[in-house]
Amino acid sequence: MTNAIRPQPGIMDIDLYVGGKAHVAGVQNVVKLSSNENPFGPSDKAREAFARSVHQIHRYPSTDHADLRAAIADVHGMDPDRVICGVGSDEIIMLLCQAYAGPGDEVIHTEHGFLMYSISAKAVGATPVQVPERDRTTDVDAILAACTDRTRLVFLANPNNPTGTMIAEAEVARLADSLPPQAMLVLDGAYAEYVEDFDAGLALIEARGNVVMTRTFSKIYGLGGLRIGWGYGPREIIDVLNRIRQPFNLSNTQLDVAEAAVRDQAYVTKCRDENARMRHWLAEALAALGVPSDTSMANFVLARFHDAAEAEACDAWLQSQGLIVRRVASYNLPHCLRITVGDEASCRRVAHAVGEFKRGAQG
Repeated sequence: MTNAIRPQPGIMDIDLYVGGKAHVAGVQNVVKLSSNENPFGPSDKAREAFARSVHQIHRYPSTDHADLRAAIADVHGMDPDRVICGVGSDEIIMLLCQAYAGPGDEVIHTEHGFLMYSISAKAVGATPVQVPERDRTTDVDAILAACTDRTRLVFLANPNNPTGTMIAEAEVARLADSLPPQAMLVLDGAYAEYVEDFDAGLALIEARGNVVMTRTFSKIYGLGGLRIGWGYGPREIIDVLNRIRQPFNLSNTQLDVAEAAVRDQAYVTKCRDENARMRHWLAEALAALGVPSDTSMANFVLARFHDAAEAEACDAWLQSQGLIVRRVASYNLPHCLRITVGDEASCRRVAHAVGEFKRGAQG
């Protein structure tokens, strides 16, 4: 490559995204609690749809995703023409940045927000603007204070990753109503299904023209390996995104399995209830060991240690015991470890291991 061949400005400022670890050298039969995956996997109906899909792998998929959009709309009470499907919610986030931000524009995210907001902004030449949170919770006033006439997108995960905290609908509405006229609020609802009776901002979207949501099948639906997401918003915004979306971005397998999954809401309820039970147990067990966490509304807890050194030492100990959790220093939380809520056996095992670590550190 010659010096004359250069990437677009901002590309080389992007730090490579590193997902949660899945292996530990020299350790067998590890328990992965680093990527917020559903420990129970997908529903039986989704598995059956996956098996059937083998008969269509020689066929091109639909370009309009009509059946999946109809299923999503039916389950959530939406207009199917305003649903867009993508390769995980990551693709919807990138499409929003491609369509609505560029050089000279600003994209706001909170200090402990999902790393893809900043990455996607830089990828299109826009400037990511990080705003502080208050006690690891979104601060609406801080976001509004950061807005300028260059603000184009404001990303808000609710519940947030990796903190697990969320803000009330009234605060989200205040944010939407107070944004500059050229700015759009993007509600990232990757963990919305873990909150009982939560519409993830649907009512706000229906009443306004400056709010969209992104959602995923990777979390409670247990389909992280298939990479399926979707978004919902005003008709004119979805129309814009579809103009730059790749026409065959989802395979027949992805479409069929996602449709079966979203229609199996009994399974979603079962997973949400079990997650809530074990999330409460794990948070209480860790707190009793002197490892506090904020009230989480997602499928993980953010365990807080005294400092970065203790968090790193605990992580190393857990790995030696075959337990993989997530360091979150890249999220400006070096003294914390994010621990996915696994099944009961996994939760009890990680709590026991943290207890051993704390007793050994004190001894």
